[in-house]
Amino acid sequence: MIRAISVDMDGTFLDENGEYNRARFERIYTELVKHQIKFIVASGNQYYQLKSFFPGKDEELFYVAENGAVIIHQGELRSVNRFEERLVQKILRTLIQEYQDLQVILCGVKSAYLLKAADSNFKTFAKKYYFELLEVDSFDVLPDDTFIKFALDVEVTKTGQIVEDLNQTFNGEIRAVASGHGSIDIIIPGVTKGSAIQQLLNEWRVTPDDLLAFGDANNDIEMLQLTPNSYAMQESSPEVFATAKYIAPSNKEAGVLQVIEDYMEKSQKP
Repeated sequence: MIRAISVDMDGTFLDENGEYNRARFERIYTELVKHQIKFIVASGNQYYQLKSFFPGKDEELFYVAENGAVIIHQGELRSVNRFEERLVQKILRTLIQEYQDLQVILCGVKSAYLLKAADSNFKTFAKKYYFELLEVDSFDVLPDDTFIKFALDVEVTKTGQIVEDLNQTFNGEIRAVASGHGSIDIIIPGVTKGSAIQQLLNEWRVTPDDLLAFGDANNDIEMLQLTPNSYAMQESSPEVFATAKYIAPSNKEAGVLQVIEDYMEKSQKP
């Protein structure tokens, strides 16, 4: 019996235009509420961006944002995992000195931050994903915030090598993971979508066998590993295909909604 559903957003729940069939979801969500099935939005993106997709439901949904660094429900911060300030400064120095051709966003609880000197195209891209975003002259003095993630934009062909290099350079202090399409997230080791969702399941006394999970990129792997009811989207990474038990139809075809509808239909049969 499914008691919770967790969905990644980009490349999974959202279609190629960054949207979803809202009327169809509304019908499905009404059934989820009726059957007391909790809905978890699990993304590497910022909470302020994620909640914009679900107007009127911000009080109801559970948000696992910034790759599990924060859990937010009813507008309240339920859980937060932070980088030490010393490590934040060390990471920024390394990124700026060693990788001049990448773009970086420093993600905090209050806001995300990028340099005023950042590429203009990257600024446009960043505003799509970070609804609370401030430009700073430099990172020499850190803003007054709690820092939970770094988001990098690199050449797609260099993604794997940069991930490997960063993980070797920081040797367990951080975890770099590809999140799709030339994006890399630097996160706190042990803090993942999976660890945050497990925390929620523990609170609810729900077993992982009662979780339905969907993802497409490597930052979804720990979430998919939680449950035998795991789905890789049709355009997933090879690692995600190797992790998930099932394959969902494409996000371009509302694959997540299709699978949920099938589950709900089967559960109502005598």
